[in-house]
Amino acid sequence: MIQKKTIINEEWRYHIALKNKYYIHMKTRFLFLIVLISSYCFSQSVNDYKAVLIPLKFDFTKTDNQYRLATLSKFNLNKAGFQAYYDNEQLPKENNDRCSLLYFDVVKEKSFLTTKVYITFKDCDKKIIFKSDIGISKEKDYQLAYTEALNKAFVSVYALQYKFNDARTSNSIAVPAPDVSNVSKGIVEVSPMSEPVKQAETAQKTIVDNSNLLYAQPTATGFQLIDSTPKVMMKVYNTSRKDSFIATKGNTQGVLIAIGNQWFFEYYLNDKLISEKINVKF
Repeated sequence: MIQKKTIINEEWRYHIALKNKYYIHMKTRFLFLIVLISSYCFSQSVNDYKAVLIPLKFDFTKTDNQYRLATLSKFNLNKAGFQAYYDNEQLPKENNDRCSLLYFDVVKEKSFLTTKVYITFKDCDKKIIFKSDIGISKEKDYQLAYTEALNKAFVSVYALQYKFNDARTSNSIAVPAPDVSNVSKGIVEVSPMSEPVKQAETAQKTIVDNSNLLYAQPTATGFQLIDSTPKVMMKVYNTSRKDSFIATKGNTQGVLIAIGNQWFFEYYLNDKLISEKINVKF
C-alpha cells in the first residue's frame, strides 16, 4: 500500500513539474514576442512625430547647454531630418499639440575612465519610443569626451532614416543650409541653427576665409594639421563620421566639419558661432 502511494506521489510530482515546465516555456516565448514587437514598434514609431523638443539642461549637467550638448544635439537632429526645438523656444502653431512631439534626452551611464552616454526619445506620457546605442569616449577633457560620445550615440539616430509619415504635413520646416557660395570673397553672414539663449534668439554664424594650406598628419586619435614651417596649427580627433572631427586650435575647442568639398572649423566666441574655412590636404 505504501509503495503504491509512493508511486502515485512521484507521478503527481512529475505531472506538476511537466506542467510548470510547459508554463515557463510558454511564458518565455510570450515575453520574447513582446520584446520583439516592442523593439520593432520603437524603431518605426519615431516617424509618427512632427518634431523634437530638446532640454537646455540634462540631469547630469549643472548649467544650461554645458559642454554645448544642447547645441550639438540640435545640430545633429536637424541634420538627421527632424524639426528640432529647444524647450524654451516658441513653437510653430502646427506643433502646439504637445503629444505630437518627441522629447529628447541624453543619459549618462556611470563608468570608470570613460564617458558613456545614450539618447532617448519619449512621448508626452514619458514612455520611451527610442533608445540609441551607447556612445563611448576615452578622452580626458570633458568637452571633447561628451562631444565624441554624443556623436557616436547619434549614429543610431541617423540609422533610423527619420521621415515624418503624415501626408498632411506638406509644409514642414526645412533646415536651411549655410550659403557658402561667396565664402571666397572674405567674411559673410548666414543664419544657421540657433544658440539656446534665454530669449531663444537666432544666432548668426560668421564664416571666415583662412586660405593658408594645412597638411594632415595621422595621429593615434586623428590628425594634426601643420603648415609649411612645419608648425602644428590644429589637432583633430576622430568621431564616428568621416566628415566630422572634434577639433582644437590653441585654446579654442570646436568641430571640423565638411560642407560640400570644403572644411570648416566651427566654434563659439562670445556666444557667437564662428565658422572658419580651413584649407587642408588629407
